[in-house]
Amino acid sequence: MNVVAWARVSSKDQTEGYSIDAQLRAMRSKVDREGWHITREFVVAESAKRGAERAEFNNMFRWVTQNARSQKLGAILSHKLDRVCRNMRDAVRLQELEDTCGVQLAFVENQFGPGAAGQLSFNVMAAVAQYYSDNLKTETAKGMDEKVRQGWLPGLAPFGYVNVPGNREEPIRPQPEEAATVVRIFDLYARGNMTFKRLADTLLKEGRIFQPSTPRFARTSLSNVLNNRFYIGSLVWGGKVFPGKQRPLVSHDLFAACQAILNGRNHRKTHPNLPYSGGLLRCAHCGSAATPEKIRRTLKDGSVTEHIYFKCCKNNWPNHPKVRWRLEDLPCAAGRNARTIRGNAGRTGNATWSGSWPRSRSTTISTAPSIASMLATF
Repeated sequence: MNVVAWARVSSKDQTEGYSIDAQLRAMRSKVDREGWHITREFVVAESAKRGAERAEFNNMFRWVTQNARSQKLGAILSHKLDRVCRNMRDAVRLQELEDTCGVQLAFVENQFGPGAAGQLSFNVMAAVAQYYSDNLKTETAKGMDEKVRQGWLPGLAPFGYVNVPGNREEPIRPQPEEAATVVRIFDLYARGNMTFKRLADTLLKEGRIFQPSTPRFARTSLSNVLNNRFYIGSLVWGGKVFPGKQRPLVSHDLFAACQAILNGRNHRKTHPNLPYSGGLLRCAHCGSAATPEKIRRTLKDGSVTEHIYFKCCKNNWPNHPKVRWRLEDLPCAAGRNARTIRGNAGRTGNATWSGSWPRSRSTTISTAPSIASMLATF
């Protein structure tokens, strides 16, 4: 009879004599005694990767269903019932294989007789296996919750820290090089003029890498760092915030400044390549920001020209004049009208250009946030 071998272990099982090699050795011995033949072996170490057992079980189930007749499979062989069935749903699926494909379940240690008595024994053992699995999940979650309440993160430490196995006093401590990179990320982003792309480029130029295989920080990686309260000494677990015992890397004020930028309460002051963006220019007609746009035109000779224009974001509103200025014209226009700037910048922090612009433009643009910042531009 041709059989499929299934072996599974968890980290705890490996210390109790149920390692992969031990299970395969026992199954191969049974196959030799019975005169069977192993067509294929499926092996999964539960501790190797989260979800690996479920993916490999589905792979095994699908392969058996598709090849049962062509390979003349007679059984799925496992060391014990709880190695292949961790819940009643899997037990039912495997039992259905016998009805649909004629593939039975065989075990090295567990033996179930025929008839109703054998079926009852199988169901009881499957229920016990599910109870063990469910209870293990409950106890594991309880232990993780208790570790959080003691101030330590269960699991892998985030970027900037390293796990120290066996150290009960400080199981998670800063990793010097990564910790310095975390601080640098917060310092750069808090300036208010950094996009994630520019931030990643700056870090790469400074020789600060995310990991050897992917040196450049991805957008999601930077977002995770800037939003992680772990760096200010807190733990977020189950939607709640707990005080942590790990050494913080950044101050609460610096973290709050970056959060303000991320959440839009303090927008970036300028576009990295456009000194007049970020609300510096505003429409005097409606007070809305003048936003930049790039216009590309293809000439008859095939060459391409590019011009940047600043236009009011409400240009298309009814009865709103067309506000549109070329980037190259702004410094000269501002210089001619600088004497008309009025307002108390020291008191209000704002200034308005009330003078007339060249007639070809027919529209006034106001400036913000201050006279000093406007004059410093020219």
